[in-house]
This record gives sequence, C-alpha cells and structure tokens, in this order.
Amino acid sequence: MNRNTYVEVNLKNIESNVKKLIEKYNDYRYYFGVVKADCYGHNHIKVVETIINAGCNYLAVATLGEALEIREEIKNIPILCLGIIPSEYIEKCIQNNITVTISNLEYLDKVLSEKHDNLKVHVKVNTGMNRLGVSSKDEFNLMYKKIKNSSLILEGIYTHIFNAMNKETTLKQYSRFEEITSDIDLSKIPIVHIGASDATMNYSKLPYSNGCRLGIAMYGLMECNDITLLPTFSLYSEVIQINDVNDETVGYNGAYKVNGKEKIAVVPIGYADGIIRKNTGRDVYINDKEYKIVGNICMDMLFVKVDDSVHVGDKVTIIKDIEHIRQIAKHLDTIPYEIICSISKRVPRIYV
Repeated sequence: MNRNTYVEVNLKNIESNVKKLIEKYNDYRYYFGVVKADCYGHNHIKVVETIINAGCNYLAVATLGEALEIREEIKNIPILCLGIIPSEYIEKCIQNNITVTISNLEYLDKVLSEKHDNLKVHVKVNTGMNRLGVSSKDEFNLMYKKIKNSSLILEGIYTHIFNAMNKETTLKQYSRFEEITSDIDLSKIPIVHIGASDATMNYSKLPYSNGCRLGIAMYGLMECNDITLLPTFSLYSEVIQINDVNDETVGYNGAYKVNGKEKIAVVPIGYADGIIRKNTGRDVYINDKEYKIVGNICMDMLFVKVDDSVHVGDKVTIIKDIEHIRQIAKHLDTIPYEIICSISKRVPRIYV
C-alpha cells in the first residue's frame, strides 16, 4: 500500500456472518455466495476464499470477466453467471466450469446454434421484476423441451424477489414462479433457488427450493432480528494539511463561504475514489468526533471543517460502520449497496 487512504475489510466478520446465516437457515442444500462487483466493493480473492471456507458451496457473479478472475485462483467451486454471457463466449464457460443463465428463447436458440457439450445452465424465470427471465409458461415449456433434447445440462431454475419487504408482492412472485413451471416436476431439477438475502431471511423455505443466494447479508448490511451481523467494511484517510481560513471561500467555485475564522482540514480522498460530490454536508470522524465535509469535493481531495483538536496526520474515518453507511445512504438518497460498491479500485484494501 502506498497511500494512507484505504479500505479495511474484516475477513473474520465476513466469515462470522456467513456461518451465522447458514446455521440459521440450515434447510438448504446450496448456498450461493454472491461475489459480484468485487464482492460488493470488498475486492480480492481473500474475500471469496473466506466466503467459501465459511460454508458457501456455489458462487454467483454478474459477468464472465468476474467469473474468470475467480477461476484463475479457485478451480473447483461452481460459479453461476447471473448476467447474460454473449453466445460467442460460451465455449470459454465450458472450459472454465462456469454455469450460464438462460433467460429467454431467443438467447437459448443462439446457444443451441452451435453444439456445446457439458454446458451447465440455469433458466431464469421473470416473476415480476421485468429485468431478465422467461415470462410465460408457453415459452418456458418450449425452452425446457429444447434444453432437454440438447446436450445442455439443465442444472437449475431460479427467479429473483425484487421487493421482499412487501409480503403481498413476494407471495405473488412465488405463485407466478409456480405457475410458469407447473408443467414440470421441480423436484427433478438439481437446484432451484428463489431467494436472495432479504427473501431468505424473511420468508420460510419453499418446499421446492433447495438453494438460496447470500449477497448483501454476508457483508453485514442487512438488519436481522435473530442474527447480529457484523460490520465488514470501513474507509479511512488522513489529514494532510490544515488551513486557517478567514472570511474567504473554500474549494472549487467558492462553494463554501467562511464567515470569520475557521480551520479547514484537507483530506486526500475524492470523487475519483468514490466519494461523490453529494457527500458534502455529511459527517466524517476524526479522533472519534464528528466533523462535516464542506465545499465542493475534488477529484482527489475534500475539505472538512475542524477545530483545534485536529492535527496533520490524524486518521479520518470516511466510512465507519453499518450505521454510518446507512446514514450516508440517507444523505445521498440511495442504498447502502451503492455506498460500498462505489469505492474505486484505486483505494487499497487491507484485510484483517
């Protein structure tokens, strides 16, 4: 590491979270560790290894590139790509034991246009999110028939619950999934996975489902009444200069006007690191005390209004813990996922 701006990733807490989740929801056979987007911003193969060692026996990613990066280091665990892989790269999936999502008939026909032996596929069913997936029973049945009559290996069928906090909507999605798949025997499908973290934690296991996808819960960013999930992601920087400003402005466009005398600390982290300009006005911590970001955030630096207790070299906690992430998300009018996924790769990760 060559800068004092860094993310601290707590591997022990990730391991604890995964073990607690699997112990609590122990009636599944397959636990998909969702490690897309560099493990939700946590980055590095060490995080993936921790998730596997804690009990996940399948991985899920968004892109082929993510899958191949993991496969370079970890050879045996199966990996499902939740996104759509261009059909010209299917052979690479077979070579690297990567499972492909089939989400519609047109895409299936492209895959079948060339003979692919030993390609594992999961069919995605659209039950209301209207993102990816087959939406009608007739199309599903035709796809199922074509897959069974081909050399493809139908390993799984799944859907995605898009609003698990709404029971009525979620139950409708369950019913829609059952309707679309009603002409086949789901017990003959090796893996049926319905719920991601929120649905898994808030609803009973469905009788035909033997898999669940653990995503954001592994990283501690969900509330669970029965489990205490631990924080896994903190972001730190330092004070590199303190300016005594007297009746002048601070930063680009003079966005912050000092009336009288104020101490302004300069911190070497900015929007190129993932701290977008809308962070202005929210709190950071220095010596366990809250201070506000002021002025326009720069590409590589930002400003904090401080007092005489702050000195050059003091550590600045940009992201403290789960509660702080929630506060930041509220300030930015977004969700905690986006906060941690936005921290760029140029910020080093330290694993503890």
